[in-house]
Amino acid sequence: MIEEIKKEDNGTVIRLAPEHKIIIDLVEEGSRVMDLGCGKGDLLKALKDAKKVRAEGIDLDEEAIQACVAKGLFNVHHGNLDEGLADYADKSCDYVILTNTIQVLHRPMFLIKEMARVGKKCIISLPNFGHWWVRSQLMLKGRMPKSPRLPYEWYDTPNIHLATVIDFRDFCEAANLQILKEICLRTTGEGKCRIVHFKPNFFADAVIYLVEEK
Repeated sequence: MIEEIKKEDNGTVIRLAPEHKIIIDLVEEGSRVMDLGCGKGDLLKALKDAKKVRAEGIDLDEEAIQACVAKGLFNVHHGNLDEGLADYADKSCDYVILTNTIQVLHRPMFLIKEMARVGKKCIISLPNFGHWWVRSQLMLKGRMPKSPRLPYEWYDTPNIHLATVIDFRDFCEAANLQILKEICLRTTGEGKCRIVHFKPNFFADAVIYLVEEK
């Protein structure tokens, strides 16, 4: 599900997941953007190149931070997301992004509220545990499901808080968040994404939310 985008002059390769183009389209040009759990900085670098954003990132992995610096992303910091964003003022960022990370957090409600405090808008993506393939493995095989979105065995998975589309809608209500956009996606055999409109909790394997505080 990873698409190689380009190779930098210094040999650094920028790779984006299929849904990252949709996320890039959601961000306004010239915005201040914070990417939480930014990894090696591929999405942040793409946002900087495509939308001229003022890019900032936080990640727990020192090697990932070094990879960000190699991409010219110098405003990336070491941090544990479960500890929140106490160093950042209210509404100090235009967008705070959390991609495919909420399910590994120990305190997802706490961090999402912190995101909504710091960011004027938040972009959150997550795998949909209500997808038909996940359901079928549980129902027909009686086994914990694995998929391209959820590739781990039950005993070594980092995913501890999985949710469905319906679950996350309820979560936003509990967190006092207004859903501005809900983009449900189905990953095709070619590793691309198609938007799902019909029964997304059943047919979508991932979802992107644009939210803000009520």
